[in-house]
Amino acid sequence: MAKDEYLFNPGDFVVYPARGVGQVTGIQSEDVCGQKLDFISVSFNKDKATVKIPLSKIKKDASSLRRISSGDMMDSAVRVLKSKAKIKRVQWSRRSQEYMEKIKSGNPIMLAEVLRDLYKDPEKSEQTYSERQIYDQAMGLFVPEYALVHKMKEDEAVVKLSSILKSRSSDAE
Repeated sequence: MAKDEYLFNPGDFVVYPARGVGQVTGIQSEDVCGQKLDFISVSFNKDKATVKIPLSKIKKDASSLRRISSGDMMDSAVRVLKSKAKIKRVQWSRRSQEYMEKIKSGNPIMLAEVLRDLYKDPEKSEQTYSERQIYDQAMGLFVPEYALVHKMKEDEAVVKLSSILKSRSSDAE
């Protein structure tokens, strides 16, 4: 295949929902059980891992790997962060499952929904351990993409997003 035929090229930043933001390092063909398969290698600096994803999986499953979100998509996600929390009146086990499904999607809008719904101002109330775990997981996937889109450092993005969430919670009073 010619380089132009691939959806992603070396150097492109991508999002792999299970791991977050990574950078394409190359595209290789390998012999696996007598079959020639094309793989895309994605490096994740955060956990110093490289993942090889079969190109056939990427073409069939749009949720497996995607380009970094546009500025418009991130703006929509920020609008979700600023909106009022929508917490369903169901048992925590069911809600936590729904939050985990949203996290697994890797979709910034869905990640923003999880962050919005689980944010609690540390000065006013405490999150439970499981709420904190899910919140941290969503934040860990959302922040790197937000930082990349807005050309800022991740720690700056955390401060910015936290202030958005905090201002929303103080507006609700």
